[in-house]
Amino acid sequence: MARTAVQTAPADLQLTCASAAATSAGVDANTVLPIGSALIDATRYQVELNASGQRFNCVIDNVGNVVSVQRA
Repeated sequence: MARTAVQTAPADLQLTCASAAATSAGVDANTVLPIGSALIDATRYQVELNASGQRFNCVIDNVGNVVSVQRA
């Protein structure tokens, strides 16, 4: 069986998503934690976040533009 490698989002992009999720959730950005991330395609990542108990999914491109933030 072949093992596939999952490429995670760089830390700075995860933090950008955390800030965007904090705004959407109406909470302090310091309370939002990235809990997972993965490369979607050649230029975009999906970041899973926990914002004070609320789950969010953020899509961000590789240059730091937040494409979407949605409640999970």
